[in-house]
Amino acid sequence: NNLHAFLTEQIKDYDSCIECVKRFLPFVDNWATCDSLRPKCFKSNKAKLEKQIDEWLKSEHIYTVRFGIEMLMVHFLDADFNPEHLKKVAEINTNEYYLEMMIAWYFATALAKQYEAAVPFLEERRLSPSIHAKTIRKAAESYRITDEKKEYLKSIK
Repeated sequence: NNLHAFLTEQIKDYDSCIECVKRFLPFVDNWATCDSLRPKCFKSNKAKLEKQIDEWLKSEHIYTVRFGIEMLMVHFLDADFNPEHLKKVAEINTNEYYLEMMIAWYFATALAKQYEAAVPFLEERRLSPSIHAKTIRKAAESYRITDEKKEYLKSIK
């Protein structure tokens, strides 16, 4: 599966790549394979990718959802940031450890890149208690978040 992920991410044509990804995702059964799949052609096809991510976030398969969140984290927390993405991720209801960890990683990264938009989700306790705690822990471990912000985040633990 890791080799399959590596070969898939090398496909240059977006439409061909997305079809391969969609066929492959149901077979992904661990976080390492899921997180290693980062197709290069997604960078230049963000409008199409954003629509596809919405489908992945609704999947019943935890690693498909995890992949969708990761694609939001990788491609949509900088210039193409949309605060609606934070809401979509926060609304994912799960007790699956590897999905909770991805949501926490997404929000910790959002705190590093889009702090003002992301911090209300913690202040307003819009994440489950488990994801809330994981997010603060990951943010506190981040070198991209200032010490002052880390202290504040710890205070809302």
